[in-house]
Amino acid sequence: MRDSAEKQLVERIRAGDQAAVADLSAGYGSRIFQLAFRCTKNHEDAEEITQDVLLKVCRSIDAFRGDSALSSWIYRITFNTAMSRLRAARSHGADLATDSAISRQPDSAQAAAMPHEVADWSALADDEVMRAQLRRRLVRALRDLPAIYRLPVLLRDVQGLSTEEASAVLRVKDQTLKSRLHRGRLILRDRLSEFADGLSLRQH
Repeated sequence: MRDSAEKQLVERIRAGDQAAVADLSAGYGSRIFQLAFRCTKNHEDAEEITQDVLLKVCRSIDAFRGDSALSSWIYRITFNTAMSRLRAARSHGADLATDSAISRQPDSAQAAAMPHEVADWSALADDEVMRAQLRRRLVRALRDLPAIYRLPVLLRDVQGLSTEEASAVLRVKDQTLKSRLHRGRLILRDRLSEFADGLSLRQH
């Protein structure tokens, strides 16, 4: 929904048109859910966030001034709602949330350690230790990144947002987001260079 169709939808919601609320859900509900799920990694939470966001959009529609696309405004509401939910659910702070998000990524050591598999633990030991060290170093490296680079990396590479979604959350153009993301990745790669030869990471 863009331009005139988007403006009409906004005006209809402002006028209290119940059919417009249904159109809002049909047009944006799936995208809200996808973003919420990427942030929370939980289907039930994403469903609840989707309903919360749709309600917030309808209640706060007067705050939408049309300076950006309606989708961008909705993405920001969705991301903020998801982050608020995560902060409420985790008592150990945002840094541990980041560590947890990174730790959830699958790796060969975790797969080899499944209880019914017979594994040569001595062969896996060095790799497992290096992966644990890498995760700790990555969290520290992310903390040390300037915010202008850290946020794009977190949104794209940790939270899994698309370029469009991350740009909307940070209120920057897609090209600006890509440039900052590229620079942040280069800095991280340099700071983690000692692991490059000693550990085979998954390719995405």
